[in-house]
Amino acid sequence: MILKKLLGASLAGALALTASVTLVQTVGPAGEAATPSADVKLNEADIGALKGKGYKAALLWHTSSDFTNAVSAGAKDEFARAGVDIAVTTDAGFDAARQRSDIETALAAKPNVILALPLDPVTSAEAFRQAVKDGTKLVFLSNVPSGYKQGSDYASIVTDDLFQMGKQAADALAKSIGSKGKVGYIFHDATYYVTNQRDQAFKTTIEKSYPEIKIVAEKGISDPARAEEIANAMLLQNPDLDGIYVTWAEPADGVLSALRSAGNAKTKIVTLDLAEPVALDMVKGGNVTALVADKAYELGRAMAAAGLKSLLGQQTPAFVIAPALTVTKGNVADGWKESLNRDAPESVLDAAK
Repeated sequence: MILKKLLGASLAGALALTASVTLVQTVGPAGEAATPSADVKLNEADIGALKGKGYKAALLWHTSSDFTNAVSAGAKDEFARAGVDIAVTTDAGFDAARQRSDIETALAAKPNVILALPLDPVTSAEAFRQAVKDGTKLVFLSNVPSGYKQGSDYASIVTDDLFQMGKQAADALAKSIGSKGKVGYIFHDATYYVTNQRDQAFKTTIEKSYPEIKIVAEKGISDPARAEEIANAMLLQNPDLDGIYVTWAEPADGVLSALRSAGNAKTKIVTLDLAEPVALDMVKGGNVTALVADKAYELGRAMAAAGLKSLLGQQTPAFVIAPALTVTKGNVADGWKESLNRDAPESVLDAAK
């Protein structure tokens, strides 16, 4: 998914979440109310008004991955419905300076709509300023340039239903351990509204909905490479853990390694986002009990729709969320397709048979 971008120091503190607030639903980086992505759609009159105008779009992504490929597919299909050509597609390779160059390249093609994930809020604020001056409609994925105002500088921010991702993770872990026992909580140790809300939603759901489950160990993580070390320390102090929540799939692989090294087949893992190593363990009946994912294809579709509605002069919601889904061994093939618009890895499909 999008989590690798969070590891850069330039993003630390970019979008804050007030820790004292116990959230019961997903909110935007400045507390904006969420609009379901299903509500952001083009009707036939909109399509008719867009076709034949020669409109162009640019997709300026932070990296290339299954996730961005799925977001692109959703966006391209929606743009195609409206007869909008994709003039430029770029991959910044998690490099904010390179992304700035990508923006300059894209603007030379004079796109009417740009979809992008701004890697660095400060750098991108200046980099996208010319697009704002040109009247290009901007739709951002999960991040926003510093100081930008919705409606005047950009059309919408689109991201996942963050609260539902955390809640579904809590529900899945609870189900796997019979709704009682001791669990560990490994959260993202940085101030970023995406991971903060997902993590907090897990914790809130456990505390409010599962009185017989106790979070007995908590540890923050910023570097996924330290996950195995953190898990070993957690298990040393709490060898009887029934389950562990891990903030996303990459560090979850390290936690899984720690459990395997200890010969621990009992402790269940739940994590967020799809990845082959943890999915393979899940379908083989290992420690991983469920993966909670976003609907990346729908993210792209909603981003394109928001940009096109803005191009038509229509009001667009400030903050849009796409649904979450829980992927287990029983629905791994369908879940992978629904989330990423592609088949699950062959190794996972073979092991699930």
